[in-house]
Amino acid sequence: MWAIWLIAAGALLVFEMMTLTFYLLWLCIGALVAAIVAWIAPEAYVLQVVAGCLVALGLTIFTKPLSRKFRASKGFKDVGTELVGKQGIVVEPIEEGQYGIVKVGGDTWSAKSAVPIGRDERVRVLKRSSTIIEVERWEEIS
Repeated sequence: MWAIWLIAAGALLVFEMMTLTFYLLWLCIGALVAAIVAWIAPEAYVLQVVAGCLVALGLTIFTKPLSRKFRASKGFKDVGTELVGKQGIVVEPIEEGQYGIVKVGGDTWSAKSAVPIGRDERVRVLKRSSTIIEVERWEEIS
């Protein structure tokens, strides 16, 4: 059973690396703890699940105030908040219900839009989630 927990931890770590939210990291660590418990007590399935859940929940609860304090500290800059309102260029077209690629400054982002937008069109960033921005066509103000 410990091998299954290790595989789950590895998969969670890979998904965490794609999202960069830290929530999946805590679940990954919980799965590692469950793997250790499974290695020590292979027949105690309930103990494995409870130990993993308690560790993941504890990390989530105790790191929330730390991350809030870090974000409130002087000098912290969240790149995402600076993106809102900026202009970008569509690198890969944005189709209805699908993501495209938009270049904003020197960075490329996965982007979605309420309407289809073609390649090389200028867009404005409306909002940003963890890795995806929402854009609209750039309208010149006269």
